[in-house]
Amino acid sequence: MAKILVLNGSSRENGNTEQLTDVILEGVSSTRINIRDFLIQPIVDKRHDPEGFTTVADDYDQIIELVHQHDVLIFATPIYWYGMSGHMKQFIDRWSQSLRDTRFSFKEEMKKKKAFVIICGGDNPCIKGLPLIQQFQYIFQFMGIEYIGYVIGEGNAPGDVLRDERAIGQAKYWNTFFCSL
Repeated sequence: MAKILVLNGSSRENGNTEQLTDVILEGVSSTRINIRDFLIQPIVDKRHDPEGFTTVADDYDQIIELVHQHDVLIFATPIYWYGMSGHMKQFIDRWSQSLRDTRFSFKEEMKKKKAFVIICGGDNPCIKGLPLIQQFQYIFQFMGIEYIGYVIGEGNAPGDVLRDERAIGQAKYWNTFFCSL
């Protein structure tokens, strides 16, 4: 049985992204975290410094430890200004630092993972959210993570996504997939 970790990048509790994630994972065992509940400092770019890595006093390593313990990573984020949330971006930006962390082989570990993306937004998200899906695909490709798929939900006010019949239909399809893992 695959171990699933949901990385929720929303700044709003029980928002559309979380509600769509609930439909996709109904009855599926998973670990879920809200990135907003962790302190993640901005990346300090040391790529060209001789040391190449600096430890940072924050909660990032706690999340990475969870990532290492799971097989499937679900990246769930609202669409904020046509991109991922700041919480999600801050977390992924720190991967640059993990790539230089000598405590483990981050890229090799990530190659063992599968990834899925859930995004929600207003303003025609099925079209305008596609560049965000593509950004995640490029991130996964660079890291060697197997990309499984995505669902885009439409919703602005809390609960709107539950009225998006297309997204709910896709979510139920993916629920069957995740139940079979």
